[in-house]
Amino acid sequence: MSSDALVLDVVVPAYNEALRLPDTLVLLRQALADLGVPCRVTVVDNASTDGTADVVAGVPAGPVPVRLLHCADRGKGFAVRAGVLASDARYVGFCDADLATAPDNLGHVLWLLVDGADAVVGSRAHPESVVEERHSLLRRWGAVAFRAAVRQVVRGVGETQCGFKFFRGDVARRAFAPLRCGGFAFDVEVLGRAERAGARLVEIPVNWVDVPGSRFSPVRHGWRSFLDVASIRRQLRHEAVPVAPMPIVGLPVAPDVTGATAPAGLRP
Repeated sequence: MSSDALVLDVVVPAYNEALRLPDTLVLLRQALADLGVPCRVTVVDNASTDGTADVVAGVPAGPVPVRLLHCADRGKGFAVRAGVLASDARYVGFCDADLATAPDNLGHVLWLLVDGADAVVGSRAHPESVVEERHSLLRRWGAVAFRAAVRQVVRGVGETQCGFKFFRGDVARRAFAPLRCGGFAFDVEVLGRAERAGARLVEIPVNWVDVPGSRFSPVRHGWRSFLDVASIRRQLRHEAVPVAPMPIVGLPVAPDVTGATAPAGLRP
């Protein structure tokens, strides 16, 4: 597939995901094929010790190709960064390997990007989101406190941690290139940089299910995420303010999705 024709590239960070990836790739490729525009899935193997790479290498050919990349720097943020910076698609984003966020609204996402959004952020805090969770009371209160801390960095969306975000390609590369946080709070740094540069963030509802086997542990990772947010806040405060806001550009994505209105499949 010519990179000039590639409309949407979906990055999937993967650490020891050999068991979940087969079903995930089937569902994700089908959702992308339904969009009717050139798409690709990029799986970034984040130093897995199981058969993750073999699973991806063995994916059969189809209308939505699957690319395998390797990232030796451990951390979800670094894996996503590797996939984003290796993509020259018109639009690029990421979702989690467990597909906790259903991919059924990718058409809406693409329509919003075509319509001029710089970033589309899936949010469990959106009033229209459908969330099925089995989290402990401790984790729920921790999430409330974390969102309060994040509001000091990102003000344009109600939640930053849902693994379902998509960007204009140039916006993504500009926001991810200087990424320093590779942990679970990397989304805060990316969205903070994008917002600070004048990007227009659009928050959308999601259908989200708490899938067993999450890599996030409140005990092992919770305190670290709060420290990371504090570090990100200090870091962005000390960095030079962009000379000019990020331009809002409504680019045509491909001949089959241009025109006065988007095709029915791309309308919200």
